[in-house]
Amino acid sequence: MKNNIYTLTLLTCLAMNSAEAAVDDQQIANPPPAYEGRRLFVSYCQLCHGTAGKGDGPLAKAMSITPADLTTTVRARSDTILKKIISGEGRQTITGRDRHNLLSDAMPEWKNVFNESQIDALIAYLRFLSTSKHELMGDSELGLQIYQKYCTVCHGIEGDGDGIMTKLMGMRAMDHTNPNETNRLSNEELIRSILDGKGQFMPAWRGILSETDAEALVSYIRLLSQ
Repeated sequence: MKNNIYTLTLLTCLAMNSAEAAVDDQQIANPPPAYEGRRLFVSYCQLCHGTAGKGDGPLAKAMSITPADLTTTVRARSDTILKKIISGEGRQTITGRDRHNLLSDAMPEWKNVFNESQIDALIAYLRFLSTSKHELMGDSELGLQIYQKYCTVCHGIEGDGDGIMTKLMGMRAMDHTNPNETNRLSNEELIRSILDGKGQFMPAWRGILSETDAEALVSYIRLLSQ
């Protein structure tokens, strides 16, 4: 067992070195939409809606209305409606007149701030907030950096389990883009697998990655599967 881990670690280092020599920044996959959406949410939305989207942001108490709890309201709305609400191009269904936000006039219009792909990314993150059973424990931006440095060699640039090591070792790596695989594991289970290893091929990263690093990595993995 130990020999397998040592062999895998050595091959991983060799593969990482060759990958760094061959892969430039343009070949690194774009982050998943929910990851980009979280960045927008943190910058523009959490002041009113709160870090968890429950409508309890630091500005909420100073407002004359209560911001929407996005963990519940988003579930009942289609992407089309959410795009209208975010952009400010919603149409009131009773009178038919142009009106921003089917929920509240207090919601800012973002059509001149966000482009279409950014709105799609923001919706992807809102879907994560409203459906995920697992919280984001750490900094997903740090998680992206760690993932690209240590994980893509096995789990692939896109996170779908087709990294260069899978063919080299004849193994199957977890598809981090598949919620059926990731959602069944708690944050604590994923952290334990990262730090202490699991099975024949998943090496232990304790001593290389800290607990904080592992939490950040798990947060990024959660967004990959959205």
